[in-house]
Amino acid sequence: MDIFLGSAAIFIFCPLLGGLPLIDWITFGLTGKKLAKIGTGNVSVSAAFYHGGTVAGILSALSEALKGISAVAIARYFFPLQPTWQLIALIALIMGRYWMGKGPGTTNAFWGIIFHDPIAAIFIILIGSTSFTIFRDRATGRLVGLGVLALILTLRRPHDSDYILAAIALAVLLAWIYQKVPDDLELPAAKAKSDSQKMFRFFRGDNALLTLNDRLDPLKVGSKAANLSLLKRWEYNVPEGWVLPAGDDPQPLILSVSPSPQNPFIVRSSAIGEDSETASAAGQYLTIGNITDSVALQAAIIQCQTAYNNPAALHYRRDRHQSEISLAVIVQQQIQGVFSGVAFSRDPMDSSSEAVMVEALPGGAAQVVSGQATPEQYRVYLEVRSPGSEANPSQIIIEGKGNIPSGLIQEVAQIVRELENRFHGIPQDLEWTYDGETLWVLQVRPITTLIPLWTRKIAAEVIPGAIPPLTWSINRPLTCGVWGDIFKIVLGEGDRDLDFAETATLHYSHAYFNATLLGQIFRRMGLPPESLEFLTRGAKFSKPPLLSTLKNIPGLFRLWGRERSLNTDFDRDYQKWFAPALSPLKSPPESLNEEELLARSDLILSTLERATYYSILAPLSLAIRQAIFKVPEQYLDNSQLPEIESLRSLAKLAGKTRNLLPISRLNFDSCPSLFAYFAETPDCENILEQFQEWLARYGYLSQVATDISVPRWQENPRPMRELFAQYIFSDRDRIQAEGSFQHNKIQGLRARIIQKRLNLKGQVTEVYSRLLAELRWTFLVLEKRWLEAGVLQEEGDIFLIEFEEIRAVLEEEDLELRSRFPDLVRQRRSRWNKDKKLSHVPYVVYGKTTAGDLPILSTLPPKQKLTGIPASSGIVEGRIKIARSLGEGGEIDRETILVVPYTDAGWSPLLSRAKGIIAEVGGNLSHGAILAREYGIPAVMDVHNAMQYLRDGQLVRLDGQKGIVEILEEGF
Repeated sequence: MDIFLGSAAIFIFCPLLGGLPLIDWITFGLTGKKLAKIGTGNVSVSAAFYHGGTVAGILSALSEALKGISAVAIARYFFPLQPTWQLIALIALIMGRYWMGKGPGTTNAFWGIIFHDPIAAIFIILIGSTSFTIFRDRATGRLVGLGVLALILTLRRPHDSDYILAAIALAVLLAWIYQKVPDDLELPAAKAKSDSQKMFRFFRGDNALLTLNDRLDPLKVGSKAANLSLLKRWEYNVPEGWVLPAGDDPQPLILSVSPSPQNPFIVRSSAIGEDSETASAAGQYLTIGNITDSVALQAAIIQCQTAYNNPAALHYRRDRHQSEISLAVIVQQQIQGVFSGVAFSRDPMDSSSEAVMVEALPGGAAQVVSGQATPEQYRVYLEVRSPGSEANPSQIIIEGKGNIPSGLIQEVAQIVRELENRFHGIPQDLEWTYDGETLWVLQVRPITTLIPLWTRKIAAEVIPGAIPPLTWSINRPLTCGVWGDIFKIVLGEGDRDLDFAETATLHYSHAYFNATLLGQIFRRMGLPPESLEFLTRGAKFSKPPLLSTLKNIPGLFRLWGRERSLNTDFDRDYQKWFAPALSPLKSPPESLNEEELLARSDLILSTLERATYYSILAPLSLAIRQAIFKVPEQYLDNSQLPEIESLRSLAKLAGKTRNLLPISRLNFDSCPSLFAYFAETPDCENILEQFQEWLARYGYLSQVATDISVPRWQENPRPMRELFAQYIFSDRDRIQAEGSFQHNKIQGLRARIIQKRLNLKGQVTEVYSRLLAELRWTFLVLEKRWLEAGVLQEEGDIFLIEFEEIRAVLEEEDLELRSRFPDLVRQRRSRWNKDKKLSHVPYVVYGKTTAGDLPILSTLPPKQKLTGIPASSGIVEGRIKIARSLGEGGEIDRETILVVPYTDAGWSPLLSRAKGIIAEVGGNLSHGAILAREYGIPAVMDVHNAMQYLRDGQLVRLDGQKGIVEILEEGF
């Protein structure tokens, strides 16, 4: 009976006791305020102090302490010899406190543990308080403190497994609630009840002076102060300084520093949102220098704080939709500069330039940033060198003349470009001064006009080349939408302020991904900002932010669950969606009317949306597993990838054909003569039929699968015919293509894990590419109808019309649009043709720029050595052959090193005949890299502007192991 009553008391009464809104009643009775409706809505002891004052806070603390003690006392009464029940009672109390009372239960747990085990409580308090001193960050300190709680309680009863589980459960529950409940301690202390401000600051734990040596949070002290503290941790020369958060008493800081004429100080603002990626707030707040005594220091701090509410600053924040939060103040030692200035890692007026902009004058920094003097201006072109190599001063070009030493200009330029790299590639604005011995960094902030950053590094492989409007109007919503869905799996409600529609855009008709947005998303997910490039291209991988990773563990586990079930999910969706959708598409669309063609397109697009999910996750999953298990390529079988499977199948057919032909027929003059012989010889009719069957099986492939404006193999079989003939004529190529692949036998568990994803990638590629091919052929039928009706003027016009425009005409939503198509197409064709002819397109575009003249390449001396990502080992020498498309391959012999813009699956017939492969984009898992390894062809991917720097006929040495291309001779 006692067990029954005890259980009821713990599992029923304790939650009800926890949910009893004593704090709300106390505060309302004393002040008339409902805590649930003001501030953060958190009904807690800190909220009572903040909104209700000292009396309300103390009474609230006593009421919650009594709850914690009562819960432990109840459990002790019913289960005197089982201390585990005391922890369970606390858990039940805290759950009720959270669910019904809208509070975290910290006070309940604190006093409950003291009553439960005073000795353990003393150790928890001593060690836990140390964590706050070490980390300074309250969130991290609390998590460490909870870990200490579980550890100390465990050590007190190391042989009681039930007790240990209860202690861990209590700590985990509190940690989870801390992530869910808003924290009133984040509110400005200055706005708290005047009689409880000191007590509130005590709870916040921020009475100790903050310095720039501490790890500072930009959401609490502003980005300016946080950036300076970060620079100090990176060991840059930053003047010593202190930070006064909003609402803190300045007296302790004033008393701790000693400004004097020999040791002047400077006071600067650091507003929340200032110097961020979205707003610089330059000139909106105050900076007061040459402070030589304590009275002036106090006055300067007050002036800086008051400036936050200046009309101009208020207007600036409202224009940028910034919330009214707070302003911190930085107090620093002032450096007496001999030379001072600013530097921009990218030219704000010409972001396409490779130059670093440096502006400088003799004297202090104030005269440069004030705008009251015209500074000397320099443009610095830094040498692009590989990590770890030494700088070559002869390769650094400085444009501009003045009185600033060239060595100082060069050092400033190197620092600001280095900081750009440290801040994830975001262009930086640096304020600096030089005192005759040391170069000091005074401030660093993003150049907001050059944000966001748009990169082609991934996009150029996913959807390469100049992209027409129809292709982009289909691919952009698919890509952005699916990426958004994947990110939401991890972020949950943490994605509300993110616009996934901005994931991709076009510049110069070429696709770019929003590197700024992706970096922000990855950091928010607890992953390094360069995660995508690491997984897909082998880029350098930095350490993830630990606290953000811990916060997102549930979301990352959800994503991991999706990754684990990827094969099962695809098999299910193939039977349920893909196979039923592909089956009716086998019927030619020529017999359909316009309404039926639109319905066919909608069916394909709805299926493509689901297929796009797998086309993104399958390669990423493969990359993740390969990065973890590092299985050698020779242990993997690539035979199920369409680009490999198609060539092996063609090679086998060529082997059979070779055996059927008489010796005298093995040296035909050309591919056409060979196929003419097949057509004229009755015994060879079966060969032509089998070749056509092969073409029908793999005819959906293309040199750019994602661009539906590009013809498929089925439409232009000439390169496949040439490859077939070469397999027959050349014994070397035949053996290379058809030969024994015994080295691909799968070995070991790790290889089987990778192989499973590699096979899935091949299945996904086939489904995705077939759907896109069918979509292209559907639009070609519609184009033919509109050409006959005079709606369009020439072949290819359909791809210059966006899909929603096509829908509007077919559904008769816009009756005038049909008549405007000729002019619309003419304008777009002019822009598209111009962009298709560009010899190079920048890999990075800064800011919300509009399409203009293409930027020129760097003015640095021509490079004799190009570097990229090593993709297939081996060292070869040969002559360069530039191929901008599959049809430009021409004659390729055993000395040809092929240079291509990208390597989709459809390039296989061309790539397999080369001695070496150089691609402007791509990584270890790109189609070209896989094919090169399969056929033993040395290859280097991601060689920027290779088609611009290299020319037909040049003799080069290609090292596929190191990723290096050396120019040996300039060619013919």
